[in-house]
Amino acid sequence: MITVHHLENSRSQRVLWLLEELGTPYTVKRYARHPKTMLAPPELKAVHPLGKSPVIDDDGTVVAESGAIVEYLCTVHGKGRLKPAAGTPEALRWTYWLHFAEGSLMPPLLVALIFAKVKSAPVPFFVKPILKGIAAQVHKAYIDPNVNSLLAFMEAELATREWFAGSAFSAADVQMSYPVEAAAAGRAGFSAESHPKLHAWLQRCQARPAYQRALEVGGPYSVIP
Repeated sequence: MITVHHLENSRSQRVLWLLEELGTPYTVKRYARHPKTMLAPPELKAVHPLGKSPVIDDDGTVVAESGAIVEYLCTVHGKGRLKPAAGTPEALRWTYWLHFAEGSLMPPLLVALIFAKVKSAPVPFFVKPILKGIAAQVHKAYIDPNVNSLLAFMEAELATREWFAGSAFSAADVQMSYPVEAAAAGRAGFSAESHPKLHAWLQRCQARPAYQRALEVGGPYSVIP
C-alpha cells in the first residue's frame, strides 16, 4: 500500500490527484506547516533526509521529488496510463513538461514569494523603503520578464493542443497544475483575458472528478502559503 506523506498546502496535493486519476489505493499521513516559518515539520526527516514533501512510501520504496513520483506511479502502478506511448512526439512533450514545471516555471515564482515576504517583513520604518526598492528592482530585472515569457510560451503551446502533452489528458498536466495555480494565485497572476488558453486549461483540470476527490482527501488547500 502506498503512503503519501502529505504536507498541507504543498506540491503533495498533486500526488493525491494523480493517485485518484489512476485509481490506485493509498493512505495519507498528514503534516502541518510551522505556523510562523511555514516550513515542513522535522517529523518528515524520518521519512526522507531532506524532510520535504512530496514523498511517498510504497511498501518500503521511498520516492521523493514530484517528477520522480509521477514517473514512478505511472510506470509501476499506472501500467502506461496517463503517459503517452514511448517514442512518440507526445512522450517527448510529456517528459519535457514534467521537468519544465519545477525546473523552469517554479524558480521565478519562488523568488517572487521570497520578495513578497521581504517587503512585508517587520523592519524599522526607515528600512522598509529600501527593501521595497530592492524588491521592485528584482521584479523588474528578473521575476517579471521571466514569468511573462514563461506564461506566453505556455499560452502558445496550448493554442495548438488541449493538454500539455497532446490531445489527451496526462500526468504532465497533473505536474503542471501546481505552478500554474501558484501563478494564478497572484505570484505572477494571469487572467482569462490575458492568457485564455492557459486559464481554460486550468479550469478543465480543476473540474475533473479526480481533482475534486483529491481536495476532499487532502483537506483545505492553497498554493505557496
